[in-house]
Amino acid sequence: MARPALANDLVPPPGYYGEVRHSSRLVGPCTPSPVPFTEALDFPSKYEGSGKSRNILNEVSSERYKTLTKPIRDMEKGAVKLVDQYIDGGPTQTLQCVVAWYGAWADAKALLGPAVNHTGKSERKWALASLSGAWLRLKFSRSQPLLVYASKAAEIDDWLGTIADHVTREWDKDDAREKINNHYYWAAWSVMATSIVTNRRDQFDWAKDMYAIFAEQVDADGFLPNELKRQTRAADYQVYAVTPAAMMAAFGKANNVDLAGEGHDALHRAVERAVTAYDDPRPFAAKTGTRQVPVDPEEKKSKLAWLEPYCWTVRCTGIAAAKRVQLRPLQDTRLGGNMTATFAGR
Repeated sequence: MARPALANDLVPPPGYYGEVRHSSRLVGPCTPSPVPFTEALDFPSKYEGSGKSRNILNEVSSERYKTLTKPIRDMEKGAVKLVDQYIDGGPTQTLQCVVAWYGAWADAKALLGPAVNHTGKSERKWALASLSGAWLRLKFSRSQPLLVYASKAAEIDDWLGTIADHVTREWDKDDAREKINNHYYWAAWSVMATSIVTNRRDQFDWAKDMYAIFAEQVDADGFLPNELKRQTRAADYQVYAVTPAAMMAAFGKANNVDLAGEGHDALHRAVERAVTAYDDPRPFAAKTGTRQVPVDPEEKKSKLAWLEPYCWTVRCTGIAAAKRVQLRPLQDTRLGGNMTATFAGR
């Protein structure tokens, strides 16, 4: 439920206050949520055995990873899709379904098991990014769709906040700088999104401190040295690392914190390098001495969905602005759904 705003409250960017488009279209019955994942977070890496660069896909491990993480992935994609459908004109039954899905996982204390390995920790923060990012769109909508679910919504808020507490412990901002990479930035985005849900300044500040590390890691030419270590996948991981940073910069702006300006406009340099990474990966090939793995053109729209929050934050021009218009609508599950609807208005 949207809370009355106080002077020191944490808030999302303005687009999150958008009203729900109500319609009379019929929908099918609500299917139950995926079975809540309450086990230990113990998953193989899809790059198992590829050495320090972790850039060669292990087909066997990848398939096992997909099988074991399917309930989590189905929850992320399904919940975000339901929120998108409701915000863009779904009837009340769709909202009931969203709350039922989140409520089932909150009641089961899902995603709170021990993280056995790096991939387990990664799954926790990715899921949190998706679920908090989408939940914010309901929580802050001027339509106040959660008003009639106030008690259950409060329980869901608490559950998301508890997951975020796990994430902050698992991704230590005091780790060696050569270790801190895109995973830490994604952890920070997931916690920052949740901090707005929970209105917890400690979580927001933790994420803000992690962003500062991102800003100091961007070099003069816009490269992220720890992503260059991915060798043949350096271009892809540059884009991937910029994604959570762009979201954090937008949420910083909404709370009068100029994250985008940190590191002498580090985000701008990183974006300038990322926005053409798929069209012309030669700079990354030159930096790493390896040919870059091509990215499926169908994935570009989701991989570049960060253009919406970035262009809202800095009023982008040139290639970034043109590409944003060309690829719309831009959507990404782990950013919380339809970014064009959220940041560019509907």
